[in-house]
Formats: sequence, structure tokens, C-alpha cells
Amino acid sequence: MKTLATVLVLVMAGFGSPALAADNIGRSTTPLLLAQAQSSQIDINRATAEQLMTLKGIGDARAKAIIKGRPYARKDELVQKGIIPQSVYDGIREQIIAKQ
Repeated sequence: MKTLATVLVLVMAGFGSPALAADNIGRSTTPLLLAQAQSSQIDINRATAEQLMTLKGIGDARAKAIIKGRPYARKDELVQKGIIPQSVYDGIREQIIAKQ
């Protein structure tokens, strides 16, 4: 019985009361997840060649071409300007952003 009481005390100390935890069930964390995703995206208008080369399909030559083609109003301009092929863009589109 002492073990169960100890576990309950630890759970409540670490996570708050079960009632408070239940209040948060079903609440959307989408804005937080969106903010985290955006902050981890690489800005093609400001990234270094080394940062760009962390993307799949982007090597030294493509990173230099991306930098040379700046600025970009939209990230899909990488394909429109012929800097990367559509297949590479499809693989990295969620990882990049073109901030103004």
C-alpha cells in the first residue's frame, strides 16, 4: 500500500493532479507544434551553405546555386528558377521556408 501511495505522490508531483491532466485532454497543441516546426525550418534566404547541405539532395553545388539565386519570395521558386529538380523539392519542402 505504501508503494501505491508513493507512486501517486510522485505522479502528482511530476504531472500535476489527475484532474488537471484530464482538463488538458483533447486540447489542441497545433499552434505550438506549428511554431516548433517553423522554427526548425531552414530559411533559404539566410541559410549558410553548410546549413543548406544538411537537406537531403542538397550538396555543395546546389547550396551555392541556392545562395546565388537569392532572394526568394516563395520557396517553390527553387524549382521555378531551375535551381533544384521537383523531386528534390518534394523531399525538402517541409524543411524549408523563404522569409522576406
